[in-house]
Amino acid sequence: MLAFDFGEKRIGVAIGDASVGISHPLQTISSESNEGRFAIIATLIAEWRPTRLVVGLPSYPDGKEHELSRLCRKFAQRLHGRFGLPVTMVDERFSSAEASQSLKEAGIGGRKQKPMLDQVAAQLILQSFLDRHSHAVA
Repeated sequence: MLAFDFGEKRIGVAIGDASVGISHPLQTISSESNEGRFAIIATLIAEWRPTRLVVGLPSYPDGKEHELSRLCRKFAQRLHGRFGLPVTMVDERFSSAEASQSLKEAGIGGRKQKPMLDQVAAQLILQSFLDRHSHAVA
């Protein structure tokens, strides 16, 4: 599976495997144009051959829609339309804060976090999906 932490400036990408239930940060896409972003995503899909895509859906702590929610849904629809893979939306509340905390605990703080933050957030989004999925099966 590939997971995406969608942002207007950057998209974090993570890879994971449902059979082992583990996710890993993969990369951050920083292309300005949608075509550039989707070209990179097409390369990742060709390389990793995922069976499912997961997209983080932001919301406020009380569960209300975030301003980016509409854009994330549109991004998910485009992924499904272009690549024909199932796309699952996952609540991503607190993923960026958790990613920042994880990086701090690893000794990476401040500006050094920027290139990694989005892909670690994508990893957390995918890990939450994998954790929920494995519990549903168990």
